[in-house]
Amino acid sequence: MNYWPLLGVAVIVVGFALRFNAVPVVVGAALVSGLLAGLPLPALLALLGQSFVSARMLLLFVLTLPAIGLLERAGLREHAQRWMARLQGMTLARLLIGYLLLRQLLAMLGLTGVAGPAQTVRPLLAPMAEAAAEKILPTLDDADRDELRAVAAATDNIGRFFGEDVFIALGAVLLIQGFYAQHGIVLTPLAIALWALPTAIAAFVIQSVRVWLVQRRLQRRAARVHAGEGS
Repeated sequence: MNYWPLLGVAVIVVGFALRFNAVPVVVGAALVSGLLAGLPLPALLALLGQSFVSARMLLLFVLTLPAIGLLERAGLREHAQRWMARLQGMTLARLLIGYLLLRQLLAMLGLTGVAGPAQTVRPLLAPMAEAAAEKILPTLDDADRDELRAVAAATDNIGRFFGEDVFIALGAVLLIQGFYAQHGIVLTPLAIALWALPTAIAAFVIQSVRVWLVQRRLQRRAARVHAGEGS
């Protein structure tokens, strides 16, 4: 057993401990481990290039996070809340159910990366949900806000999770097909997608009811507050 390639792990530990830039630290650790493992430099560089190309989709998310952070620093969340407060006809249930429908339809078309927790829920959907809830009950406490953020995140996750299986070219559908094929059950991706459609509809209905119940609970609390003020 050749333990020398494990020095790459030490390079990462030291680099992160000294707060160096993560990219050169990781690349340097890969070069150290590869060279100590006996790989020639041209082959090692080719392997690094192949890994970079295969993970290029990850760069979209890596580049998205700083952009979202800058927008939040510029007041994106506050602007979303003020915009939501001006929409008189937009209730909490309409907002979240409408987003759930849109998220699920996009996932059914394979567009799972259009929205998500980092780029949509945190900077837009959750603040708008809080603003919609404040129109019902202005005195929201921290527990109410945490619950609204959780409901917004759950709405996004449910929309994607139960919508993406309807898209026949998704990896999850092919994984299901391969699992059944190993057990002698032959299914086409189209058949799996069609059978996933009733589940997606049921998930939409159940989550819509849950969102409506959250709004209904806030309305009851607001009614009790108004009744107490009137007495």
